[in-house]
Amino acid sequence: MGLAGDGSADTANLSNSENGRFSYGVASSPGKRASMEDFYEARIDDVDGEKVGMFGVYDGHGGVRAAEYVKQHLFSNLIKHPKFITDTKAAIAETYNRTDSEFLKADSTQTRDAGSTASTAIIVGDRLLVANVGDSRAVISKGGQAIAVSRDHKPDQTDERQRIEDAGGFVMWAGTWRVGGVLAVSRAFGDKLLKPYVVADPEIKEEVVDSSLEFLILASDGLWDVVTNEEAVAMVKPIQDPQEAANKLLEEASRRGSSDNITVIIVRFIDGTTGEKSGDDKETTNDQHS
Repeated sequence: MGLAGDGSADTANLSNSENGRFSYGVASSPGKRASMEDFYEARIDDVDGEKVGMFGVYDGHGGVRAAEYVKQHLFSNLIKHPKFITDTKAAIAETYNRTDSEFLKADSTQTRDAGSTASTAIIVGDRLLVANVGDSRAVISKGGQAIAVSRDHKPDQTDERQRIEDAGGFVMWAGTWRVGGVLAVSRAFGDKLLKPYVVADPEIKEEVVDSSLEFLILASDGLWDVVTNEEAVAMVKPIQDPQEAANKLLEEASRRGSSDNITVIIVRFIDGTTGEKSGDDKETTNDQHS
């Protein structure tokens, strides 16, 4: 999909109808930026006989290297974790940190620092697990209400500032609050020059996938800078097609003047775990950049 005067957007119509549990769509655009540093991933895997949905938004800074690496490796590492099904939270936390360490080693010859946020959603059975590092955000509509299921990691948050200072770092104002006067997020992959102050430890929240869980919005800050959680949920609510809903949010963020790359993933749950769809629908796996 192309947006006039705002760069081309890449959209993908993606759906899993293995048991009619959810469908999803993606819209992504460089927006007003000359370069595209957002990456995303949406895929379905069979892990130990369980169909697993995995969605991620990765917002790079200092170039694309970190975001591209996380897209290529995070979920692949996760599904190989021996505790992925039995202790999913521990597997996610360990995989985030392992992937960060592996990126830092692989990127050690680069002179310019690169980093990336990561906001991911994993659907395993009747569980939705959202893990977040940085300021991309996950919001659900549950019982008609907008609920943030991730927290933006900013250096001026009391606990984040304390953690940074305890590690020997500092937070200062430089147009906005920044770690070391450089980085406006307090958690990220990469950013080797700011370790150990900027960490890739995810905050993880779990929700039950039941009939009250209507949909999930996973998006980079290019959306959230100009659209509130409540506004986003209100716009998506009447739109049953998740691809149409993702396009709608991208267009609205652009219309409101978002100055950043914009990436939106919508996952619409079909009557919790009991929904049924036609067997003619086809499962699709997508694994793309922007």
